[in-house]
Amino acid sequence: MAVPLALAGVLGTTTAPAAESAQSTRPAPARTAHQDGCRGHGVDDSALIRYESDIVIDASMSTVWKLQTDVERWPSWQPPVTGSERLDTGPLRRGSRFHWTTPAPATPTTPATTLGITSTVQAIRQGQCVLWRGPAVGEGLRIDEGVHLWTFTKVGGGVHVHTEETWTGSQVEADVPTATAALGWGLETWLRDLKTTAEARS
Repeated sequence: MAVPLALAGVLGTTTAPAAESAQSTRPAPARTAHQDGCRGHGVDDSALIRYESDIVIDASMSTVWKLQTDVERWPSWQPPVTGSERLDTGPLRRGSRFHWTTPAPATPTTPATTLGITSTVQAIRQGQCVLWRGPAVGEGLRIDEGVHLWTFTKVGGGVHVHTEETWTGSQVEADVPTATAALGWGLETWLRDLKTTAEARS
């Protein structure tokens, strides 16, 4: 889940490509890891609120992976994360749970608050992907479930990171454009912080 909730500018839109002729013999493009999810797990396809983004980080896979999966140290490099603790011990694995907090500024439909997020790892593949999900609850604000997928791929310039997330819940679904803008702002900020920190440590 990517927060804080903050109003962003107008989100860009994309136009779907024209459908190919049924007679086309062009082979289907290979599916990427993020399209297949993480061990078959992915974001909520039925969610009204969704955002995805990508970045290339000039650092080793081990550096990027450790930063992203050492959840208790997130506050040391992500200013929007004000606290984070594991609710179990050992390496991050399927079923691992962690609780983290982040401020959520006011929007036209929700008050300023601090969100407490309890995330459960649904799937993880070392150096390739991780997916967690869970609710975010603050005073006057609730996201029933955020589902957050991260995939990591070695490329010539370092590591290609893809992230996508969905939110569900009646409160955020009451204003989909604002919630989507907030989610996008959070994910873009997270990617920039991850890139800056990983590259500084390489």
